[in-house]
Amino acid sequence: MGNSYAGQLKSARFEEALHNSIEASLRCSSVIPRPIFSQLYLDPDQHPFSSADVKPKVEELDKDLVHRCTQNGSLDFSNTLTINEMEDDEDDEEMSDSNSPPIPYSQKPAPEGSCTTDGFCQAGKDLRLVSLCMEQIDIPAGFLLVGAKSPNLPEHILVCAVDKRFLPDDHGKNALLGFSGNCIGCGERGFRYFTEFSNHINLKLTTQPKKQKHLKYYLVRSSQGVLSKGPLICWKECRSRQSSAICHSIKPNSSVSSTVTPENGTTNGYKSGFIQTDAANGNSSHGGKSSASSSTSARPGNYSLSPRPSCALGDQATMFITGPPKKRHRGWYLGSPVPQPGLVVPVPTVRPLSRTESLLSAPVPQTPLTGILQPRPIPAGETVIVPENLLSNSGIRPVILIGYGTLPYFYGNVGDIVVSPLLVNCYKIPQLENKDLEQLGLTGSQLLSVENMILLTIQYLVRLGPDQIPLREEFEQIMLKAMQEFTLKERALQMGPQCTPVSPGQLPWLARLIASVSQDLVHVIVTQNSLAEGISETLRILSEMRHYQRLPDYVVAICASKIRGNEFCVVVLGQHQSRALAESMLTTSEFLKEISYELITGKVSFLASHFKTTSLGDDLDKLLEKMQQRRGDSVVTPFNGDLNEYVSPQEATALIPTQNLDLDNETFQIYQPQLTVARKLLSQVCAIADSGSQSLDLGHFSKVDFIIIVPRSEVLVQQTLQRIRQSGVLVDLGLEENGTAYQRAEKYVVRLDNEIQTKFEVFMRRVKQNPYTLFVLVHDNCHVELTSVISGSLSHGEPSHGLADRVINCREVLEAFNLLVLQVSSYPYTLQTQQSRISSSNEVHWIQLDSMEDMSCEEKLYFGLNEYSKSLQWGITSPLLRCDETFEKMVNTLLERYPRLHSMVVRCYLLIQQYSEALMALTTMASLRDHSTPETLSIIDDLISAPGKTKSGRGHMLIIRVPSVQLAMLAKERLQEVRDKLGLQYRFEIILGNPASEVSVATHFVARLKTWRGNEPDEWTPRTYQDLEGLPCIVILTGKDPLGETFPRSLKYCDLRLIDSSYLTRTALEQEVGLACCYVSKEVIRGSTVALDLSGKEQERATVSENDSDELLIDLERPQSNSSAITGTSGSILENGVSSSSTADKSQKQPLTPSFQSSANSEGLDEGVSTGTAGAGETLKQEYDSLGPQMASSTTSKPSLSLSSSSSSGPRAFPWLGGPIQGCRGLHATLPPIVILSKAAYSLLGSQRGGKLPSASSLLPHADVAWASSLRPLLHRDMSSEEQSLYYRQWTSARQHHADYSNQLDPNSGTWACHPRRLLLTGPPQVGKTGSYLQFLRILFRMLIRLLEVDVYDEGEINTDHSESSEVSQSEGEPWPDIESFSKMPFDISVHDPKYSLMSLVYTAKLAGVKQETRKEFKAEEPRKRATVSMMLTKYAAYNTFHHCEQCHQYMDFTSSSQMSDSTLHAFTFSSSVLGEEVQLYFIIPKSKESHFVFSKQDKHLESMRLPLVSDKQNLNVVKSPIFTPSSGRHEHGLLNLFHAMEGISHLHLLVVKEYEMPLYRKCWPNHIMLVLPGMFNNAGVGAARFLIKELSYHNLELERNRLEELGVKRQCVWPFIVVMDDSCVLWNIHSVQEQTSPTIEAGVSSKNVSLKSVLQHIEATPKIVHYAILGIQKWSSKLTSQSLKAPFSRCHVHDFILLNIDLTQNVQYDFNRYFCEDVDFNLRTNSSGLLICRFNNFSLMKKHVQVGGQRDFIIKPKIMVSESLAPILPLQYICAPDSEHTLLAAPAQFLLEKFLQHASFKLFPKAICNFRSPVLAIDCYLNIGPEVAICYISSRPHSSNVNCEGVFFSGLLLYLCDSFVGADLLKKFKFLKGATLCVICQDRSSLRQTIVRLELEDEWQFRLRDEFQTANSSDDQPLYFLTGRHV
Repeated sequence: MGNSYAGQLKSARFEEALHNSIEASLRCSSVIPRPIFSQLYLDPDQHPFSSADVKPKVEELDKDLVHRCTQNGSLDFSNTLTINEMEDDEDDEEMSDSNSPPIPYSQKPAPEGSCTTDGFCQAGKDLRLVSLCMEQIDIPAGFLLVGAKSPNLPEHILVCAVDKRFLPDDHGKNALLGFSGNCIGCGERGFRYFTEFSNHINLKLTTQPKKQKHLKYYLVRSSQGVLSKGPLICWKECRSRQSSAICHSIKPNSSVSSTVTPENGTTNGYKSGFIQTDAANGNSSHGGKSSASSSTSARPGNYSLSPRPSCALGDQATMFITGPPKKRHRGWYLGSPVPQPGLVVPVPTVRPLSRTESLLSAPVPQTPLTGILQPRPIPAGETVIVPENLLSNSGIRPVILIGYGTLPYFYGNVGDIVVSPLLVNCYKIPQLENKDLEQLGLTGSQLLSVENMILLTIQYLVRLGPDQIPLREEFEQIMLKAMQEFTLKERALQMGPQCTPVSPGQLPWLARLIASVSQDLVHVIVTQNSLAEGISETLRILSEMRHYQRLPDYVVAICASKIRGNEFCVVVLGQHQSRALAESMLTTSEFLKEISYELITGKVSFLASHFKTTSLGDDLDKLLEKMQQRRGDSVVTPFNGDLNEYVSPQEATALIPTQNLDLDNETFQIYQPQLTVARKLLSQVCAIADSGSQSLDLGHFSKVDFIIIVPRSEVLVQQTLQRIRQSGVLVDLGLEENGTAYQRAEKYVVRLDNEIQTKFEVFMRRVKQNPYTLFVLVHDNCHVELTSVISGSLSHGEPSHGLADRVINCREVLEAFNLLVLQVSSYPYTLQTQQSRISSSNEVHWIQLDSMEDMSCEEKLYFGLNEYSKSLQWGITSPLLRCDETFEKMVNTLLERYPRLHSMVVRCYLLIQQYSEALMALTTMASLRDHSTPETLSIIDDLISAPGKTKSGRGHMLIIRVPSVQLAMLAKERLQEVRDKLGLQYRFEIILGNPASEVSVATHFVARLKTWRGNEPDEWTPRTYQDLEGLPCIVILTGKDPLGETFPRSLKYCDLRLIDSSYLTRTALEQEVGLACCYVSKEVIRGSTVALDLSGKEQERATVSENDSDELLIDLERPQSNSSAITGTSGSILENGVSSSSTADKSQKQPLTPSFQSSANSEGLDEGVSTGTAGAGETLKQEYDSLGPQMASSTTSKPSLSLSSSSSSGPRAFPWLGGPIQGCRGLHATLPPIVILSKAAYSLLGSQRGGKLPSASSLLPHADVAWASSLRPLLHRDMSSEEQSLYYRQWTSARQHHADYSNQLDPNSGTWACHPRRLLLTGPPQVGKTGSYLQFLRILFRMLIRLLEVDVYDEGEINTDHSESSEVSQSEGEPWPDIESFSKMPFDISVHDPKYSLMSLVYTAKLAGVKQETRKEFKAEEPRKRATVSMMLTKYAAYNTFHHCEQCHQYMDFTSSSQMSDSTLHAFTFSSSVLGEEVQLYFIIPKSKESHFVFSKQDKHLESMRLPLVSDKQNLNVVKSPIFTPSSGRHEHGLLNLFHAMEGISHLHLLVVKEYEMPLYRKCWPNHIMLVLPGMFNNAGVGAARFLIKELSYHNLELERNRLEELGVKRQCVWPFIVVMDDSCVLWNIHSVQEQTSPTIEAGVSSKNVSLKSVLQHIEATPKIVHYAILGIQKWSSKLTSQSLKAPFSRCHVHDFILLNIDLTQNVQYDFNRYFCEDVDFNLRTNSSGLLICRFNNFSLMKKHVQVGGQRDFIIKPKIMVSESLAPILPLQYICAPDSEHTLLAAPAQFLLEKFLQHASFKLFPKAICNFRSPVLAIDCYLNIGPEVAICYISSRPHSSNVNCEGVFFSGLLLYLCDSFVGADLLKKFKFLKGATLCVICQDRSSLRQTIVRLELEDEWQFRLRDEFQTANSSDDQPLYFLTGRHV
């Protein structure tokens, strides 16, 4: 093939070469294909490669092999060689350079005219690195730049581009044979031979060109972009890298040595006589890549590594730590071949510690920086020679568990032993921080001595059962417990740090004593010199053992050396234990490779031939042929008939089942738990947006788009597509049109395979091109294949290696600001490590349903892993989790017979035989019944008999899980053959569930499925497993992991008997059982409990035991005496004689905890069927005892095996129900599938005593992670999934090949960097996560739309029918009012603002003529719902604190952490004539806003706020008026961000806040100027804020006038206006009337949004503006008509947003006591003072409906709370008689008064009710006294303009805090009705009396003593007093 690889294997081990190099190796041009074996390895000729050679696909090759297996029962290899024959000892590369003579080689002459200069290619282009180092070189994908050495140019490196598949990985392996390269110089491509390429680049070689010899370096670009020489290419086991004592585990880089990564785990494959060790140099300078030299002896740490013994005794050579012996096949056990005699295969040492050192400071062997290890002689007695044929003779491959101390060298037949580091880390006590020690209950000083460790180990081994293997996690807990005990004892005795140690002399005696109780299963061997003696002795006994002798399971070898102290190790000799330990050392990928290697090399042929005969000794094939002949052409009837009824194939095809629509399966629903979880996801996204980290700006997006990435499973892709289509999410998100959504769905689901790169690039392009779309990248089943890209490049032919990492962690994804990553998993443990990239706060866990709330509403209950585990405690005769003991015994017998085969191969062959024989036994050969295990028999019986019982022909599904694809294909072909020969091919289907391929079902079964489904189109075929609902079938599910596929409700059996001790991680084990998790029908479970108790006893209620009081129970009441409704009769209803207990064993009832796995959810949607709670367990227990086993007569109650133990699935009668079923909905039942486990899995998954979690949960969570410490607390039973996550994040770390391993530590915080936009959704398997995240996408979209909208008030003006019409005509379209004509307009005294619709009307002459029935009485208690409408926000809106965007980022100023100190606090004092005292306000002024203020030069004291001049020219970037916004209770929700409303220009904006709220506002708005009101106003209303704003502004105006006067500016030139606006003003509009098209049609109104800036600038430009007192704009309403815009300006009330002239209104004050209507009151006063109020009608203001804050937050409650639950206080209770025993209230007096008056008009002014001709006279005040009453406002000031009252008889008089202007003469001018009422309100009782005297009220009004009242305040709160009277 162009290089010397032709017929040799070199050091790549056999099966690697087979799998990774098949493509390159099968280039055979001979006509007759030769067997693969010879083709691969024994071909002496080097066939020239021709393009015509077609390379077979690996899959085809596998199929071919399997096909041969099934035809002949053994592999058809013409020459199956022994391994040794293949292993040509081939010269070492290094040696051939120096020692051996070079192979003579003649080079082909260069073509004529071509360049032959060294360093240039034949086209004359320069290839030298020096000349190309700065060039940009384009190379195709998959190629690397490498440096070649030319013998003639030693100082230069030539640059070449080589396909990386032909280069080795870091272990010197996996290079494809052959070559593919391009010339960098001339660009010529496609050199297929290195010979040809070396000629082209003018290497001019004298020896045969070999890529290994001449391609020397990788070339890398430095950070400056210079191309330079990189690391050596690692041909031949990497002798060039820094050494590291690391074996080649299949997961590259996983094996950083134990002391560096304290947890090395058990899954690193240790093989072929070299073992991973304790050396500390795993992280080499080459980025942690491990390396090993080519010699065959391995020795860790500071020990020499030498190829031969002589070398070890002082050879000068500096050796590197070795890799595996050459040319050895990686086995699942330690190496198959026998190495050359005399080779040393050392094993890792654990250095003994001297007694003085604490164990915590175990010395770490330090490697010199150069990476060179110094040789050291081996002391005699430290070597063990492994006896020849150890495995063949004894049938056992011993496993040596490294203990404590130095392990010896192993010579000889090292392939027959395995060295395991399983427990080694348990003996190394890690250095823990004090807080961790406290958490564990330990003190730093208390450690176990070696003697104690030895005794604990022996005790642990003695305790292990005969079929258990040592588990590291179990032993770690024992060690921890022991240390805690010592700590307790030490604390109790207050002794020194040392407890009485076991003396070395006592140790052997104590050790033997403990071992003596083990019934000879644990032996102790004690030696004096070294461990080697003990190990040699054990191996000798083993090799000489006779078969009748019994071996111990474990031998503990202890070396009690005086010099080195005690050392020990454990040799495992138990047949079962040694095999299980060896197999558990392999990762899943490794043992699957091992299996395929065994199948391909024909190692299984003996086993296959064993299974060619039946258990009765007949030849299986002949037997089947015979049966086929006897049957002839006919087949067993497909359904609705017995197994002995036959029909012709044509009839069978034509049989149509009854249509049986199972609508339950089709309808797509989102269930409550899914909604809840979707909302949790959404709120987490909002939390990210609000976190202030600026990582997500939700206000930026207006659309949602998504992509879902799933593992490589065709069915999973189809299943996800189905969910997307059914959910309609594409149409809801507006991504696709209704018609095309079905086809287009495919672009939203991408499989992690080789095509992902292109599809993903398209997606990322969409992300970049649509910055306003929020993309969500959903990574479903994200725990699968989470390996790093780096390890992917070293991967062992696994195509999916590193793909997920490349996609999810690529830079574009991390940096895209509009991309959220949502990772979804049922087994998230691999994402929850110390290095996790997902913040723990961004994890969303499935809800735990507690309480019965959802039991009532949900149809189905979730039945998950925990329920399965608990079901074992129900004590039912037909358990859900089972272990097939008979099968296990058969397996054990076979395993002893075939020690060299992987146990899964043996199990699989046995399982195939079991099912084949069960099929035969139930159809034709009843004699085989006794040879099938009862489990298998009952499964097959149920499978093939169920369809025969009904006309619909529906049946069950059985899953057989076979992880190895080759074994699965074998099983499928074998079972299909048996089925077809027995004529059952129309009875049930056999389907290979291969993730790589689609579901393939025979056409007659597809026709049957279509009939059941009803309306499917002709071309419909099943694409998911759920489509197979009701089809009787066996699914042989293969692939490394189950990938989250959902199975139909007809799934009844899950056969996991092949899942055994190779599955020793939590994820691996749980995801297998996760296949069976589902939703179960509640009504069936409930209904079936009827049959529970046939004896008529009252069914007892489940009660909560004392210690479990926090746990939930499902209450099952006894139904009304219809106990035999289900059974038909209470007698015998059984066809098949197997009986069971008819009453549930009450004592066995276990209360059920709603554990973290149990929760509820979806049907049809995601992985599940519906929802429910953990409660399923208890009810099911009873259901299974009653329905489960076929109920025999109630007389027998002996539990026995049930053949038809439970049913699941849709419309199909339960096979055990004989009589008709009346009204039982149970027919549509979904019951949990029955799971059959291997012994190993069963013991791990079964609940343990003492209520601990099953031990499965304490296993290592995932093979890609390692424990961070061997001392750690136990995972508790009641830990929620959130707590488990935190546990794993503390105690596990990512291994080197894990995608998170490369995560960086954040230097600032010292924590691992988490990606801010990444979330993790976790929930139990099949619970409904897909539905949940699709719903999340939907509500995320809705929320984004809502974020772009705002609810604004939309109410028409009120009181328009009696308003004053403007008599002065205005010309339309004038931009500003003309002061002359405007001042002649009358003031419209009526209030038109719709928010005042429930206020008292203001009396006008017009009002008197209005009929008053229109006003309805209004109930005080219920707040009125005001009309709102949703509007889209525009670029000119005002925003609250939740708005984040780039532009106003600075304005909000959240950046600096020191922002709080950037503001300064300034006191500002002025005297107020109204308050009669000095007022001190505080300004908080940010540094950036100080330019708006004037400070004194000396002490920086605040002097005034700068004001502009009236005469300043209009500047587009300036608004003159300062803006004041009073705000209360709305620090987050107030619209105080005016950046966009002001178009980003600089403006002066002051927030006016109460003192107690200042910190909140300051935190939310650090960049705003705050005006803080004095503390006395903390409880005041809005009147106080407006009063102080106005007083302060006037005082400031005077200060500025004084200041500017000194600079020569006239006083009246200083700008006198301020803007006062509410904190709910959101948008501003401008309106214009369109042209009238015809006289009849009213002209329309056109509106557009404008900025606040343009509104203010327009109003500020009004001519003679200083003559107006107040200017404002109207309130927006959708009902604005051209009529209302006819007059461009109105002289009327203005509210909410005003320009206030503080100079003109100097003498008009806001009433600072007021809570309500303060603006109406102020407007009326201003107008009566003769000042102008102008409203611009062509502008309008939109006010946002803000739900929080403002005035609504006063809750009136008693001052002294008597009890918590008081009736609400009614408004009439707000007042009381003075000095009475009335309940006093905790509210301001003024607030109580105003509230009381609003509701008391019937009592106070009965004559005024609905009598607008006779209003109530109010002098100098407007108060709301209820909507049924009109108020006539009269000002007492001289020269004030008032409404004309001539001829008006008033129905009442209201005097409120009246001043000296109100006199008796004034009151005498007014006439009152007979019986009119009076109300006088004063500050205290004395002023009340004085007022009555001063105003001579007693002349005309009659008072009674009982008519005096006060507000219901205590005297400290200064109540207000009022007196009522009648006019006489």
